[in-house]
Amino acid sequence: MQQAEIGLIGLGVMGANLSLNIAEKGNRIAVFNRTFARTQEFMAEAGDLADRIVPCETIEQFVASIRPPRPIIIMIKAGEPVDQQMELLKPYLEKGDIMIDAGNANFRDTVRRFDWLKDTGLTFIGMGVSGGEEGARHGPSIMVGGTEESWKRVEPVLTSISAKFNNDPCVAWLGPDGAGHFVKTIHNGIEYADMQMIAEIYGILRDGLGRSATEIGTMFGSWNKGRLNSYLIEITEKVLMAADPESGKPMVDMILDKAGQKGTGKWSVIEAQQMGIPATAIEAAVAARSLSSMKAEREVAEKMFGKETARFELAGGNVEADLELALFAAKIAAYAQGFAVMSGASEEFSWNLPMPTIAKIWRAGCIIRSQFLDEITRAFTANPDAANLIVTPAFSVMVKESLPSLRRVVAAAVTAGLPVPALASALTYFDAYRQARGSANLIQAQRDFFGAHGFDRIDGKDFHHGPWGSGAATF
Repeated sequence: MQQAEIGLIGLGVMGANLSLNIAEKGNRIAVFNRTFARTQEFMAEAGDLADRIVPCETIEQFVASIRPPRPIIIMIKAGEPVDQQMELLKPYLEKGDIMIDAGNANFRDTVRRFDWLKDTGLTFIGMGVSGGEEGARHGPSIMVGGTEESWKRVEPVLTSISAKFNNDPCVAWLGPDGAGHFVKTIHNGIEYADMQMIAEIYGILRDGLGRSATEIGTMFGSWNKGRLNSYLIEITEKVLMAADPESGKPMVDMILDKAGQKGTGKWSVIEAQQMGIPATAIEAAVAARSLSSMKAEREVAEKMFGKETARFELAGGNVEADLELALFAAKIAAYAQGFAVMSGASEEFSWNLPMPTIAKIWRAGCIIRSQFLDEITRAFTANPDAANLIVTPAFSVMVKESLPSLRRVVAAAVTAGLPVPALASALTYFDAYRQARGSANLIQAQRDFFGAHGFDRIDGKDFHHGPWGSGAATF
């Protein structure tokens, strides 16, 4: 029997959809699941694609069904289950075979797995996959980290199944070991910020202006035809326009306001903090999700302090135009921060991450896909080493145009008692980044006073401590 080009372990929703995508694009694939009953069920659902799928009942049969060197995608719950599956698989593999973790893994786990395999003759790929269930089935954005040799073995299959933007495949080899999973982590951090900012604009319209879900949905639909065109804006319109089949009310109004998270947003914040790179909009979005989960505490606090929300009133400007531009400006900040973190990691871990390529492969298939990424691609193609996205020529113009709207919206929201943590963080990020002389000189003076940490002088003189007197540096 003809051997498969690739194998996949784990026929949950994502694994099953990815397998069908691989088969549909003309590739022969071997599949294995911990329970063979699920494999049989999957084959019954595969229809005409079943002819390109090799269902396997044992690991031995599964490995033997794949053409060496064998690329094997592991699509199961992240963390320890992946380590356990690798341990089970390892004895059956041969030199050059490739284990591929396609889940949302912490890139540090990916680096550790590379180290674990380095003297075995086997290798590993950490592969970020974005696009959810639909992307897995019809074309995701794929971020690959590993050796160039292992990438070349899987490139034809991954290129065939990836999303396409103007016929360009949304897949790329981004560098060694954890590069792919790190980029996917930052993708998700930007996604957190983008979603939170959209939710804050929705909150202003709902609580500050009394708009209904369908009215807000109509507004997002109109914005999706312009500069904010993106997958998240598109689905926001659809979500807001949907009715609950039980009550007939807008579906969104029937959903409990507690947002879940699986860790990737938090990881992006942790890595940014460890490298000393500000990602304030992403941090605010992660914190907002955590605060949303404290439902009972928020209900008690509202009874204690009252709900001081007042009508949202702008000081000049057009409400809808300002809200659109404010969201646009904040979105620029989130992407600028995400790319700055990736740039820092590229240097920290010697990855040489290709920024224009990352922007290109996010243009289709992934959750944060938008026309905005075309502009980012052009900006980084023109200047791959730009210190920050917001100082590139095209984006500096966009920031100057949209920043006044963001300032008006944040000011009006704060005055009205409407929480806008991500929008406000984006605004203060812009303000702090463009302030040539900030207030950290006072912090340095304080640090020198209580800890004799020293400081640099603006006149360059070689004298690094202040005349604080006997009370200084006593703790």
